[in-house]
Amino acid sequence: MLLQASGITKYYGATPVLEGVSIQINERDRIGLVGVNGAGKSTFLRILAGELSADHGSVSKPRELKVGYLAQNSSFEGSLSLHEVMMNAFGSLLEQEKELRKLEERMADPQEQKDAARYEALLSQYADRNDKFREAGGFEMNNRIRSVLHGMGFGDFAPETPVSSLSGGQRTRLALARLLVVQPELLLLDEPTNHLDIATLTWLEQYLRTYSGAMVIVSHDRYFLDATVTSIVEIERHAATRYTGNYSRFMDQKAADFAQRVKLYEQQRKEIMRMEDFIQRNLARATTTRRAQSRRNALERIERLEKPGTLKQASFSFTTERRTGKDVLQVSEASAAPSAEMSPLFRGVSFEVKRGERIAILGPNGVGKTTLLRALVGALELRAGTIRWGTGVMLGYYDQEQRGLNKANTVLEEVWSEYPMLPEAEIRTVLGNFLFSGEDVKKTVGSLSGGEKARVALSKLMLRKANVLVLDEPTNHLDLWSREVLEAALEEYEGTLLFVSHDRYFLNRLADRIVEIHPDGARHFLGNYDEMIGKKQEMEQWESERSSQTAKEAPAPVLDYEAEKQAKREERARQRKKEQAEADIARLEEEIAALEQEMASEEVFTDYVLLREKQAEVDKRKQALDEAYALWESLLD
Repeated sequence: MLLQASGITKYYGATPVLEGVSIQINERDRIGLVGVNGAGKSTFLRILAGELSADHGSVSKPRELKVGYLAQNSSFEGSLSLHEVMMNAFGSLLEQEKELRKLEERMADPQEQKDAARYEALLSQYADRNDKFREAGGFEMNNRIRSVLHGMGFGDFAPETPVSSLSGGQRTRLALARLLVVQPELLLLDEPTNHLDIATLTWLEQYLRTYSGAMVIVSHDRYFLDATVTSIVEIERHAATRYTGNYSRFMDQKAADFAQRVKLYEQQRKEIMRMEDFIQRNLARATTTRRAQSRRNALERIERLEKPGTLKQASFSFTTERRTGKDVLQVSEASAAPSAEMSPLFRGVSFEVKRGERIAILGPNGVGKTTLLRALVGALELRAGTIRWGTGVMLGYYDQEQRGLNKANTVLEEVWSEYPMLPEAEIRTVLGNFLFSGEDVKKTVGSLSGGEKARVALSKLMLRKANVLVLDEPTNHLDLWSREVLEAALEEYEGTLLFVSHDRYFLNRLADRIVEIHPDGARHFLGNYDEMIGKKQEMEQWESERSSQTAKEAPAPVLDYEAEKQAKREERARQRKKEQAEADIARLEEEIAALEQEMASEEVFTDYVLLREKQAEVDKRKQALDEAYALWESLLD
């Protein structure tokens, strides 16, 4: 065991954040810490790291345990260079290296060599110190620094680059790189994927998979959690529950546990009602009074289960008022920059968007994805190229920077000022669906957290009823549950989607085409993120085989773009029909079972007319069930 936290309780003022939370961390544990925004995840991580004290409870760990902690906004200030920051991480090793250099100078001194016994002792001391230095990884320092800096996106930076010249996001990445190069026995990472592009995320996942120490990770990146953790600790209602498996497995287990708790609660409720009914009917009868009293005593001893409930979640949907034309957007040879003083970030980007498509814009950090979206919605002009929107287009734009929000407005004023013709009650209902209720609507926008601002922006976007949504990192600042709700709403959206996202889980669920931007153009891939990666691997394999083949040239794979596109559409339609058929089968089977249970009750089977009506309903649903099964079988792979 590396660390054990027992009964951790923490209050902010009179408000409890954590109540009796416990966790045990063993060697090689990979734990994902999840929960809604405000659940206390970061607070708990700070307590484990020793950055914050608990009001009650204890944290036990060996004194020699090396713990590395990354806060959400970790960064470096001052005039240190990139190389100096990384080298300073090896404080004790640097001191050992200095001692070795001093010993080497003494060994080279002729005066030291005159006394054979003393010189032999010096050589022995040097050999001992050198072995310890090697075992501690001293000779690998520079290689580890180069490897980690390259993986974290600093491969093209000069070692003397001053930290003061880096952006906030780059400084956070540097803080993570410095932590990784030290290789502590326990890593505590709070949102380590912030400010990372997909290439860096992929490298970090691979690095952590082979990491020799234990780790506890707070992250809203579900794809990252699936790739790196083997257990999930969920903080909900101030307490913690541990689940075995990654994030996807956790979601399945949580749903199954909830269903089981509902079932047990309903069974107990029915049993209690049956016992109460028996007591009421038999308590006053002389012949059954004793049995009724016995039942009442048993009823009083029952430990009543609490009705299972879930935390209130945002609930919304995106609708459209009219359809666009078939051709929604045409971008031709586009080139753009965030400001007039800067050189274009990309050139020669071209793509088309058809009605109903869901297109993701990908590319490394700094390539201009946000710049492209801002040009598309008219927030800045292209340096070159053209943008043509189709007929009937009504745009809805989500800005990850929330530039459109007025910090001085209250939440209610912010939304109502954009839709003044709607009654206040309707605005409040919408805000309630986005978890702003009661006095919450009187908070100023400037006082809100990042997640709350995101929900305000989404509420305004929902009311717009746009038929084309342009979304820039829509899952940023949202907790895991809000992301799930947003994805479900966008899956049901009948309009056209064009979005930028680093959330690969989101990309896999929503994208049916990807436009990958590069400084000199764009590449196009049909399908979602995983399908794009698979396509790239196929092409890399073909290139590798082609370069190594000497006798016979392998033909390049010929991709019929339109045919593949049509095939993808047909597959999506088949999958949707199959899922609907499965849902219909489950619903019909439940309805038939419920009707047959009713028919078995004394009230129904003694009433011939009512029994016949119930049987007719069962027959009708069985026929529908046969049709649903036939459809489902026809849609199987």
